Amino acid sequence: MLKEQLVKLRKKHKKTQEDIAKILGITRPAYTAYESGNRQPDYDSLIKLAQYYDVSLDHLLTGKEKEKNNNENLFFFDMEGLTDEEIEDIKRHIEYVKWKAQQERGSK
Repeated sequence: MLKEQLVKLRKKHKKTQEDIAKILGITRPAYTAYESGNRQPDYDSLIKLAQYYDVSLDHLLTGKEKEKNNNENLFFFDMEGLTDEEIEDIKRHIEYVKWKAQQERGSK
């Protein structure tokens, strides 16, 4: 999967193998070996590639993004002891408050 992602991302960004090899500080044949699957990039190169393409390592390696925890934006709430249903109620209430605020701003 990595080799397909490397080709896809490079073409999407309209870069040559030589361009990416320079970014990584390796030769073009070494980079070509990554795209052909004959060689695997080291961790530092994977990180450089993910940063350059502005994707996660998950996306770079698998083509998919890891599903995010939907509760991460609720970090300011003390959710300890709450059931999943109660957390969902809080989320719905926040969405309602956001909707209401948007309606009030739109009607002014």
